[in-house]
Amino acid sequence: MTPEVDLLRAVRAAGDRVVGFLQRLVQIPSRTGAEEQAAALVVRELRLLGIDEVRTDGAGNVIGRLTGATGRSVMLHAHLDVVDPGDSHAWTHPPFSGTLQDGCVWGRGSVDDKGSIVGQVYALGLLRELGLCPPGDVFVAAAVGEEIGGLGTRHLCTQTLPDLAVIGEPSSNTLRRGHRGRFEFIVTFRGRSAHASTPQHGANPAFALSRFLLALRQLPMAAGGDFGDSTAVPTLMYVDQTSSNVIPAAVSAHLDWRNAPSESLAQARAKVEQLAGESLEPGVTVEVGVANRLVSSYTGLSLMVEHAVTPFWTEPDDVRLLAAQEALSGALHRTVPVQVWPFYTDGGFLHAAGVPCIGFGPGDPAMAHVLDERMPVEQLLEATAGYMALALRLGEDRLWLDSVPGT
Repeated sequence: MTPEVDLLRAVRAAGDRVVGFLQRLVQIPSRTGAEEQAAALVVRELRLLGIDEVRTDGAGNVIGRLTGATGRSVMLHAHLDVVDPGDSHAWTHPPFSGTLQDGCVWGRGSVDDKGSIVGQVYALGLLRELGLCPPGDVFVAAAVGEEIGGLGTRHLCTQTLPDLAVIGEPSSNTLRRGHRGRFEFIVTFRGRSAHASTPQHGANPAFALSRFLLALRQLPMAAGGDFGDSTAVPTLMYVDQTSSNVIPAAVSAHLDWRNAPSESLAQARAKVEQLAGESLEPGVTVEVGVANRLVSSYTGLSLMVEHAVTPFWTEPDDVRLLAAQEALSGALHRTVPVQVWPFYTDGGFLHAAGVPCIGFGPGDPAMAHVLDERMPVEQLLEATAGYMALALRLGEDRLWLDSVPGT
């Protein structure tokens, strides 16, 4: 690191360019599966900034590389896709306008997750313009398909992986050391259909499902410390009938299971299977599975995605986490706290692949996926300086002498 350079001052001097790029990126409606134009804009910006290597992989992820010295490689990761804005007339400003007002850039994706992309892209560009060489190569990865199960990052994990990843998701510019995982279970009770006027001729699986759901509320959950305990919430429910005068032969419920780092998929599934088995009635059986779906990227790449995302976590005394906190606090001229995310990110896939992860990004997490999503300009500029500081610090070889990847 070069402490004589005030990174935040340097970013503010380039503020119009940084903010303008976010406005242009928000103006592209990059819903999941339709990120091609947004990816092309990121490619053009990286090339205009003189980044050494810029490419798009088979999934459509944009990858840029700034050549560093001989130290460890660091990936700055965020995602290109956004969720649908809903009723555009309900927004204060049109959701894809990128309007700059009241010190914020307004629009869908400004917080989740294009602010992080912009900060990461300009972190590399400004490091190059300032002649600051990071200890090792620094990558930007603007991933696709995050909102539908991480298609882009799953593909990224099959390629050459970095030594460490910085997950850019909204954190109000605080440091995040991990999050719980998410498993989506489908619990299906099967009975015997009959006319509703003669229920004695059937075996109604709805009663077994009811017993299961009531018992679920009392199920002991794995402890998670500051990550929060595991939780299990029924979300979708449906039957195999459309007529209200027919006893269904099958009823299903989706469970959104958020697992603490101490709990594996196998352990969570075993709990669900045991509870479901204890809820059976005569003539009723049960199946427990993990939800999956076929997803595709704009390049045509398709993948059957299992809805099971592992947690990522970094120990509070990890030397790389402490170095990140020191670097951010120095660059932003304030103490940057370390917290955890309540939601999951693509960091779970990278962690499972053996890549240590930390999280940092601009924007209030409560602004993600909501009406009038907006990014404060000051947070965007701070985050850009923060990404520069992390790039200049986390590739130092001395941070890895006693570290074990993926812990």
